[in-house]
Amino acid sequence: MAFRSATDPFTFAFAAVDAGVNQLQDDYHGYGQGMAGYSKRFGASYVDSFDGTMLGNAVLPVVFHQDPRYFRKGTGSIKGRLWYAAVSTVRCRGDNGRWQPSYSNLLGNLAAGTISNLYYTQEDRGVGLTFQRALVVSAEGAIGAVLLEFWPDISRKWVRRHNKPTD
Repeated sequence: MAFRSATDPFTFAFAAVDAGVNQLQDDYHGYGQGMAGYSKRFGASYVDSFDGTMLGNAVLPVVFHQDPRYFRKGTGSIKGRLWYAAVSTVRCRGDNGRWQPSYSNLLGNLAAGTISNLYYTQEDRGVGLTFQRALVVSAEGAIGAVLLEFWPDISRKWVRRHNKPTD
C-alpha cells in the first residue's frame, strides 16, 4: 500500500512542483540552475517523499500499531472536511480503532528529513533544514488527503457535466 502511494502520479507531480518552487527561489543553491539543477531538486524532493511514505506508512505503523490509511469523511461542510483531511497528517487510528497522534507519520517524515542529509549538498544540511524537509513532506501528505477527500465529489460533478445526454 505504501509503495503504491509512493509511486502514484500525484507524488511525482508534488515533487515536480516542489522542485520548481525550489528552483525559482534558488533553494539548495549547491544543485545549481538549469535543467541539471532542477533534476537534482526533483530527485531529492521525490526521495524525501518516498522515504517519508515508506517509513511513515509502512515501517513505523507496524511499530506503533497505527493504521496509515486515510479514512474519507465524505459528508459535512467543506470547511469541516478540509479540516478533517488536513489533520489526518497528525492524527490517525490505532489498531485499537481509537484516534491518536500519528507518531508513525510524523516520525517517518522526520526520519526522511534526517536521511536526506546524506544526499543534499553540504551547505544544505543541518537540523533546521531537516525539520523543513519533514514539514514539506507532511504538507504534501495533507494536500494529498484533501485530494482524496474531495476527488470523488469533483469527479462526479465533472463527469455529470461533461456527459450530458445529446438528443
